[in-house]
Amino acid sequence: MADAAGEAVAPATSRRIAALAFPALGVLAAEPLYLLFDLAVVGRLGALSLAGLAIGALVMGVLSSQLTFLSYGTTARAARFYGAGDRTAAVGEGVQATWLALGIGLTIVAAVQLTAVPLVSALAAGGDIAAAALPWVRIASLAVPAILVAAAGNGWMRGVQDTMRPLRYVVVGFAVAAVLCPTLVYGWFGAPAMGLAGSAVANVIGQWLAAALFFRALFVEQVPVRLRPAVLRAQLVMGRDLVVRTMAFQACFISAGAVAARFGAAAVAAHQVVLQLWSFLALVLDSLAIAAQSLVGAALGAGELAHAKSVAWRVTLFSTVAGAVLAATFALGSSVLPAVFTDDRSVLDQIAVPWWFLVAQLPVAGVVFALDGVLLGAGDARFMRTATLVSALVGFLPLIWLSLAFGWGLLGIWSGLSTFMVLRLVFVGWRALSGRWLVPGTR
Repeated sequence: MADAAGEAVAPATSRRIAALAFPALGVLAAEPLYLLFDLAVVGRLGALSLAGLAIGALVMGVLSSQLTFLSYGTTARAARFYGAGDRTAAVGEGVQATWLALGIGLTIVAAVQLTAVPLVSALAAGGDIAAAALPWVRIASLAVPAILVAAAGNGWMRGVQDTMRPLRYVVVGFAVAAVLCPTLVYGWFGAPAMGLAGSAVANVIGQWLAAALFFRALFVEQVPVRLRPAVLRAQLVMGRDLVVRTMAFQACFISAGAVAARFGAAAVAAHQVVLQLWSFLALVLDSLAIAAQSLVGAALGAGELAHAKSVAWRVTLFSTVAGAVLAATFALGSSVLPAVFTDDRSVLDQIAVPWWFLVAQLPVAGVVFALDGVLLGAGDARFMRTATLVSALVGFLPLIWLSLAFGWGLLGIWSGLSTFMVLRLVFVGWRALSGRWLVPGTR
């Protein structure tokens, strides 16, 4: 036990942080990359199939993004036990999170099957697009339990500072799906040509393959697999706070997209291009935040408060430098990079406004995301929930809707996003400096 605890709180060298962060980045990037591939495959079926996929992907995205607590919350709890030298208890958190994933996932599948028709019709306004999306949604929803099992698996493995196996499992799952997708969509190699439905079937098979590998990883640990209601309740309490936090993010970005659309096609296209870039760069910085979660949680579990503080500032420094480097890159490329995404002159003219907001935000985001990871690793979910809600209600949402009322366009929308980030910086910076997150033990 003592050796395990010592390994868990070994010095957070640059190499050690990178060893956790780079595989985590691979896991974070795998799904967006696969979705782009899926989009390219389905896109050759025509506009109707592409529209159906867009509606279906929106449904699945909302369902899966609300339940990230199964990874982030599990990491925080498992890391504390791992830091205390109790790997069995750390993996036990993964067992309970997996039970939770299965229960929630099966409930979601039943709900989607019952409500798929009105849900898809509402999103697609009925018609041919809804008819195309409906079978995809019904099939793809069968993957939800597997997606959540993988999230729980990522959570406990990050907690025991193993980010390489989750990368292998996710890559295997998506690789199989990538082979099956065109095979089933187009009917290659004698397979039935299923069209859009083939995309959903490939996704389901790939997700369940990855989930099977995460199940196997739990069984190899030889830990008890019975349900433990007390642990489930504790995970749900943390999950509640993280779900509310995620909902605040989604309300902001959905509102921003809706308001941008009111200013015309060029404005919403420019907003979407820069927002997608922002989302991708957030994944890059979030990989460092994941390293912070694992290392800080382990240090607190071991009662090593000084080490936890050292890890926090070291990861924050790395993330800040990364944010500054990205900012410099996009500033220097401001005259060239936008043309990679579009050659429409009206869109390029509009992109200039959000582009420079993106550049200015990146160093701030480097600090904010790193400290997010520190506080999530400490299990400070209640504070994170409140800070995000206040930042959204005071900073982001008012400026978005004032932009609509006064015609401020993308300038107002991205001013709202920047205000949101600055307010979050104030909150998480104050919390980190206060030391109130430095609570030792396996609470």
